[in-house]
Amino acid sequence: MLHRAWQQYGRWCRWSSPFIHLLTLTVVTFGVLAPLICHRLLHSYFYLRRWHLNPMSQEFLEQNQQEGQAALHYFEKLQTPNASEASGSDAFQPLLLVTIITVQRRNDFHYVLQVASHFHRLLQKCGARCQSHRILLCNVESDPSSHQDVKLLSSFFPMVSRDKTGETPDPRVNQFEKEKQDYIFCLEQSLLVYSPEYVLIVEDDAVPEEDIFAVLQHLLLARFSKPYLRDALYFKLYHPERLQRYFNPEPMRILEWLGLGMFLGPVLNRVYSWATGRPSLSWPIILFFALYSMALSELVGRHYMLELRRLAPTLYNIVPVTECCTPAMLFSAPSARRALGYLKGMHCRQGFAKDIALYSLLRTKGENAYVVEPNLVRHVGMYSSLRINDNPKLL
Repeated sequence: MLHRAWQQYGRWCRWSSPFIHLLTLTVVTFGVLAPLICHRLLHSYFYLRRWHLNPMSQEFLEQNQQEGQAALHYFEKLQTPNASEASGSDAFQPLLLVTIITVQRRNDFHYVLQVASHFHRLLQKCGARCQSHRILLCNVESDPSSHQDVKLLSSFFPMVSRDKTGETPDPRVNQFEKEKQDYIFCLEQSLLVYSPEYVLIVEDDAVPEEDIFAVLQHLLLARFSKPYLRDALYFKLYHPERLQRYFNPEPMRILEWLGLGMFLGPVLNRVYSWATGRPSLSWPIILFFALYSMALSELVGRHYMLELRRLAPTLYNIVPVTECCTPAMLFSAPSARRALGYLKGMHCRQGFAKDIALYSLLRTKGENAYVVEPNLVRHVGMYSSLRINDNPKLL
């Protein structure tokens, strides 16, 4: 009996044994290669926060400051359009209206100039396919004349302002309620000024990705024709990267994670069988590679897996929405009117900001909403208009 057990142990420990192969692969992958390759990936479990967070945050701020200056020079060099183009007075109903909601922030980063310059350049690049798109600025600074960047942009884009100059502040209106009221104002004005089919409300620190109009064109003209999407209350175009992991209470992500393992398990098993000359079907090895690929994708970061979907607009994913954040929100005209009616009857406060208020409507009003993956905007504003932070970090 002991002799037979020793023989079995010897077979397991030979270099030709699958056990040794897979054990070595696991140790090399998770103990050597992945930590070496991924230690600077911000949204990976292998990220060495103590080493990299401070210098990367400083580098990001410096680069963002340079991009703000570049955006300033972009508009300084840009030829001023004629009065009718700048005011948006053409009697035209756009398919898509991009409304940039802005408030005065630190002048050295020129956040709204970065967002507006990217949208302007991408619209020019899009050409005839985007002739039915328009851009509107919504200035919600309490004293609109104090917002210097908007003064510059008013020569290039139509603008609406929520002027509260001279009004006595309402003590019941906290900063979260004001943000909600500003959002309502901008959404209402978007519908009144242009009557668009769709409104994209973008906050002034959400810089669009290069493919945003190609993806939106595909979504608006093809994907949103499905009844369950057509009636959605809103579509989020951004979700924080740190919250995009598989290991999450959201059922859709767990199913996606299991599907990844079920797909890669047999594929990697065939590769292993070809490399070692073993039989092509082994359920224990398939199970190992399924768990191996699931663990690797989670530890490296789902965010980086999602980036592969940028290869084509048809690969973008639309999944049920999650709670956080409103840097870029897409509404159809009917859903925008419903959202306005709901929000006017709600009061926001700390712990119940407008993003949570919108999400709560899905349960209380029986609405549906979705998020587009990967993100179609980059959130670059490390200095918040709601929370004071003199030493911001990327995480």
